[in-house]
Amino acid sequence: MTSPTAAAPARPRVKQRLGDRVFSASTLTAGTLILATLAAVAAFLLVQGAPAIVADPDSVPILRGESFWSYVAPLAFGTVWAAFLALLMAVPVSVGIALFISHYAPRKLAQTLGYIIDLLAAVPSVVFGLWGANVLAPAVQPVYAWLTEHMGWFPLFAPPVSGTGRTLLTAAIVLAVMVLPVITALCREIFLQTPVLHEEAALALGATRWEMIRMSVLPFGRSGIISASMLGLGRALGETMAVAMVLSASGGISLKVLTSANPGTIAANIALSFPEAFGMNVNALIATGLLLFAITLVINMIARWIIARRKDFSGAN
Repeated sequence: MTSPTAAAPARPRVKQRLGDRVFSASTLTAGTLILATLAAVAAFLLVQGAPAIVADPDSVPILRGESFWSYVAPLAFGTVWAAFLALLMAVPVSVGIALFISHYAPRKLAQTLGYIIDLLAAVPSVVFGLWGANVLAPAVQPVYAWLTEHMGWFPLFAPPVSGTGRTLLTAAIVLAVMVLPVITALCREIFLQTPVLHEEAALALGATRWEMIRMSVLPFGRSGIISASMLGLGRALGETMAVAMVLSASGGISLKVLTSANPGTIAANIALSFPEAFGMNVNALIATGLLLFAITLVINMIARWIIARRKDFSGAN
């Protein structure tokens, strides 16, 4: 008779197939490589930028006798301010386009619009920069003059108005056009994943199409919208050539968006200053890149924390 305390027979170990082992090893290698690359970039920026951060301002010509933090503060402000304005304009339009494609447009029209959105995402940034500097800026300058004349009491539209239209608002509009395809494409795919039963249940209870979208689609896609917005924000924060070609930067921190005295951005400043930089100036520019790296990292961490609060939507986790 078998003792009740006898150990249960061990289950035979399932032999893993070669394909499974190769796939598991390749995915582990890819994940490790991403972390190693990120760590290497951070280490490079820290090692190369630290000398300029702690150096005597008089020994770094590009600082012009001021501290590194006084030099980089207007650039950091301009980077975040321009990206915020771009996101403020792009997100509502992107969500509206995505909803139209996924729930309102006929199938053939939706497919055509989807192709156009995907193609816009592939347009080089220098093309947007040329369009913004040569077409958009002259076209919106009369609008800026009207806003300054009739709404100059509002801090953002305070005078004097720029005579060229190459202002921070113009740069933000260009950035909004650039990030709009990315946000739209992701939101469209998220909205299409909404469970059909949820939508049909809302319609069966008497909801209109908009009420169904407001009660079923938007709550389901909230985390996806945040994820898409953060991806668009990442591109807006790091955009270089378009901003450098459109924005007429003069330094300083100002909330005015229609004047010719505009704060620059970190990425555009690096692109414009790096060809003529030498010695400690190169270290100073790399240090500003380190700050941009940190800003992007912090913003993405905050976005991931917001997304993680909704565990029911696995697509964003």
